[in-house]
Amino acid sequence: MANDNHMICDLETGVCGVAGEEEMEMIDFNQPQKSIELYYVTDPICSHCWALEPVLRRFKEQYGHYFNFHTVMGGLLEKWSDEPVDPRNGISGPADVFGHWREVGEYSRMPIDGSLMLDNPVQSSYPPSRVFKVIQKNHNDALAYDYLRRSREALFAFNQNIADESIMIDIVNQLGLDGEAIVRDAEQQTGQQLLNEDFSLARSLGVRGFPTIIMINEENKGLKIVGSRPLESYVEGLQQILNTEEIQPKQQPSLSNLLEKEKLLFSKEIEVMYDIEKSEINAFVEKELSPSSYQVKELLGESYFTTTK
Repeated sequence: MANDNHMICDLETGVCGVAGEEEMEMIDFNQPQKSIELYYVTDPICSHCWALEPVLRRFKEQYGHYFNFHTVMGGLLEKWSDEPVDPRNGISGPADVFGHWREVGEYSRMPIDGSLMLDNPVQSSYPPSRVFKVIQKNHNDALAYDYLRRSREALFAFNQNIADESIMIDIVNQLGLDGEAIVRDAEQQTGQQLLNEDFSLARSLGVRGFPTIIMINEENKGLKIVGSRPLESYVEGLQQILNTEEIQPKQQPSLSNLLEKEKLLFSKEIEVMYDIEKSEINAFVEKELSPSSYQVKELLGESYFTTTK
């Protein structure tokens, strides 16, 4: 008598055998609807936001299919005055920033030089914030986010005054946009109006410090996470706001694709993205990238990797 059992080969194990009960099942290929609005309230000169970069990138890459991501400028420093800017961290003037930034850089391993705050301090975070808003409005969110990242690299790692007109123009030009035109637009009244809209939004969300991430679901219930936290905090927050135990992360992008997109990655960012130890970083990079595609450099005791293009 012919054997009626259907045979099946398991791609995972490579084992061929009798099929289980589920020989016919419906499969849903629809992407989940993005039912969560996520607001990332930040500022170009926020050191704790720089420290959060490795975790936030991984969270966006692996769980971004669950939420619409909005970057909101919070207005950390309009100008220095006699009043303390950040009493909690003992910051009254630019010189106080130097020590605080160095601590954040050493603790997070996202390097911060900070010495420009002693001799050529950023006088306001509003100019680069306005440029961000103009790029966001006239181009798109992705380019604006790239501008924010390049500004932070310039400020924290490479010690450049990102409120200086020539530096802002240079960063915008590197994105393939017209730096002079965009910086000029940002200095118009409309630039400040765009920024004021973000400040109003941040206030309405109840934000009082940076970074703050707020997730809001379809029932208009919100969850607020303040400060730079580990990945698990954001994943748990997302589960809570979706009211589900089951969320499926996407596979991390390959390192070659990630570096191609980002252009520069610090060791800590690669370690967080791929769950590897600092001691394994060189072996991992050598395995993942062709030798001619990248350069490795060092800054304040931390390795960073750039594309050769």
